Amino acid sequence: MITYDYYRIFYYVAQYKSFTRAAEALHNNQPNITRCMNNLESELNCTLFLRSNKGITLTPEGKRLYEHVAIAYEQLSLGEDEIRQNRDLENGLVSIGASENALRLRLLPVLERFHEQYPHVRIRIFNHSTPQAILALESKVVDFAAVTSPLTIQKPLHKTHLASYREILIGGTKYKELASQIRSLNDLSGIPVIGLADGTGTRELYHRYFLSHGLMFAPDMEAATTDQILPMITHNLGIGFYPEELAAEAIARGSAYAIRLVEPIPEREICLVTNSSTQMSAAVRKVISFL
Repeated sequence: MITYDYYRIFYYVAQYKSFTRAAEALHNNQPNITRCMNNLESELNCTLFLRSNKGITLTPEGKRLYEHVAIAYEQLSLGEDEIRQNRDLENGLVSIGASENALRLRLLPVLERFHEQYPHVRIRIFNHSTPQAILALESKVVDFAAVTSPLTIQKPLHKTHLASYREILIGGTKYKELASQIRSLNDLSGIPVIGLADGTGTRELYHRYFLSHGLMFAPDMEAATTDQILPMITHNLGIGFYPEELAAEAIARGSAYAIRLVEPIPEREICLVTNSSTQMSAAVRKVISFL
């Protein structure tokens, strides 16, 4: 009786042109592979292989059979892959390293849409600075990273642009007068500045920005996260740079004021960073497709 296994083995033997190599690929042994192919030839009452010291070749009958078996086997493999993917989307886990601005400006709305369609996929988010998220991706702690510029990566990491955004300088009611006209960075001397701590991409960005205009960026108050900056500003502890989109509500309420600068603030980028040395699950690929 001819079984599916016979045709699967036949497919591998025809692919590798060797009983030994087919056995290795199938994690089987060569005598068993040979026995199965002898049985298949016996059942079909024809010779499928020409055997020689140089290996095997297909006979005309073997070639005709292979044309049909290859189509059937590859279709079955595709079907198995689809089932595995669907299973991953029912109970998969996706681990993401995200910088705060990338999370709030891009990732959260995407995850909301994804969760509506795939409610059983678990999402684990690590709130990192950009350098920390890159390190987590290199260490394969996370499946991918959503971070903001500036960032430096090397192969096997790969960066994809997702969106651009602007930051603005804002102050609380105590610094409302600063918003009455365009200022230069030099005008800010003596005014307390709030910024992120060392070791973050944002701190590095503003260090370069101030340095390009002959000034040092030395915040008087340091916040651990971007989220902490806005309440510090609205409580008049100083002025600081903040994503324009996230500052809009406070500005509309009158608890914060945009301070225009002569020197253009660098545009920032939200990026997807992946690790090509890591195999992605179906759930991870699906989340990325939403981005």
